[in-house]
Amino acid sequence: MDYLKTGVAWLDDLMPSGLPLRASTLLSGPGGSGKPLIGDSFVAAWLRAGGSVVFMSLQYPSTDFIYESLKIVAGLDLNEYADRVAFISLDAALDGMSAPDGNVFKANLVKPEVWDAAIPKACAMVPDGGPGIMVFGSALNLLLFSPTYGQALLQRMETLLREDKSRTYVFSVSTSAKAEEIARLEAVADNLIMTRSEKEPFRLYMRVIRMKGQSFPTEEIQVPIPQHSLTHVREIAEHSRKRVIPQISKI
Repeated sequence: MDYLKTGVAWLDDLMPSGLPLRASTLLSGPGGSGKPLIGDSFVAAWLRAGGSVVFMSLQYPSTDFIYESLKIVAGLDLNEYADRVAFISLDAALDGMSAPDGNVFKANLVKPEVWDAAIPKACAMVPDGGPGIMVFGSALNLLLFSPTYGQALLQRMETLLREDKSRTYVFSVSTSAKAEEIARLEAVADNLIMTRSEKEPFRLYMRVIRMKGQSFPTEEIQVPIPQHSLTHVREIAEHSRKRVIPQISKI
C-alpha cells in the first residue's frame, strides 16, 4: 500500500507511515468536535503533493468557510489550487444537479441516484495527478435524516467505504444522532479515527482506532488547533442543525 506523509508533526506521529492512498478514512465523533479541521490537514498535504480534492462539505452554507478553515488550520490558500479542486454543494430543493458554476455545482445529495452521479461528475472536473483524487466529505450523517432515502444512502456509503479503491476518501460523521447507522460506517471504513471534545475551555482530542497496513500509537492526543477555529466549528455545527436537518427531514 502507498501512503502520504502529511508533514504535520502531530498527525505523522499518529500515522507513522502516513495516510493510506486509495482507501477510506472515517473521522467519527460528537457534533461540533472539530472533525473537519483534522480533515483540513489531510487536504492541505494532498494538494501540496500534487493531488486533487473534491469537497462535499454538507454543513457549510458556502465554500467561503472551507477556504477560511484551510487558511487558519493549515496555512493553505485554496485559491492557489483552483485548478485542482471541485465543490459539491448540497441543495435539498433541487430535483437533481445544477450545471457547474466555475468549480462548484449544486446537487440534491439526499436522493441516491444523485449521490451516485455527483461524485464521478466532480472527479471528472479535476486532474488525476500526484497521489490522485481525494474526496473529502464532512457531516455526511446529515443525509441520514431523510425518512425516504436515509437507509438507501447509508447502504451506498457503506459500499463506497468498503469497496471503492479507485480514489482516496476522507469522510467525517457525527455520532450525536443516528448512532447505530454511524456504527455501521465505522465498521467498514479501512481507517477509523475517533474524536471527542471538552468544553470550558473547548479542546479537541483524537485517537487512531484502525489504520490499514501500518502500526500506530493508540494513545489519545489533544489536537493543537487554534481555539478560535474550534469555536467557529461549533458555530457551523449549530448552523447545520438549524438549517440543513429540517430540510432533509422533509424528504
